[in-house]
Amino acid sequence: MLSQIERNQANPTLAVTARIAQAFGLTIGQLVETPHVAPGIHVIRGDDPAHLYRSDEDCEIRTLSPLPLEKDVEFYQLRIKPGRALRSEAHFQKTREFITVEQGRICIHSAGEKQELGKGDSASYRADVPHAIENLGKGDALTFLVVIYE
Repeated sequence: MLSQIERNQANPTLAVTARIAQAFGLTIGQLVETPHVAPGIHVIRGDDPAHLYRSDEDCEIRTLSPLPLEKDVEFYQLRIKPGRALRSEAHFQKTREFITVEQGRICIHSAGEKQELGKGDSASYRADVPHAIENLGKGDALTFLVVIYE
């Protein structure tokens, strides 16, 4: 049957497709999906509304990494308003965040610890626990954040 399918001499039923997928240890979706091929250069324009992840009274978050990479590695520009914070529930186990401050002063809260950072400072911390990034300054805090999932 497989050789007939390969030569376009037969169209498998859903049941046959399910058995083929099972034989390879795959789901039907994994068997038939087209693999993602990343372009040589992937450009994200600053005014692309698809990459504005969040904008509210606390902060603005822009996704700077290609959307298909989500849940592998994520890169964000994070602007937190004065006196506000971005509070997050725990992410997947072993998730870490890496942050660099471009403008302002912030305080990172993670795993019962806190650390203040200013312009040019960087930190990494556990993100598999509830955590927060708090703006300590009188103006917007501008940071760049990388999230890595293991």
